[in-house]
Amino acid sequence: MIVRNLTRGLVLGDRIRRADTFRLRLMGLMFRPRLEPGEGLWLEPCRQVHTHFMRFPLDLVFMDPEGRVLRVLRAFPPWRVSPLVAGARAVLEIPAGAAGGTQPGDVVRIMA
Repeated sequence: MIVRNLTRGLVLGDRIRRADTFRLRLMGLMFRPRLEPGEGLWLEPCRQVHTHFMRFPLDLVFMDPEGRVLRVLRAFPPWRVSPLVAGARAVLEIPAGAAGGTQPGDVVRIMA
């Protein structure tokens, strides 16, 4: 999947996997040695993530059901639990720095 920030005209990732079952969301990116540019994970439904067993920081983009960005956590470190983001429906996990200028209020969409 390709994920775009429509507000800013940014491609946030062009090789994004979807995690839409409990097992896929739980496992997430655990035990991966790294994420390559363009890779990431779209977790839905999701309002909070953990980075246990991770080896690298992530940019986390929390969105409401309409794809509006509620919160961006940049370079979120391994072995942490994110805040619970009220109203979030999905979280995009991408390599640190990949969120670019993404800000709360931007609109993000999956482009199949």
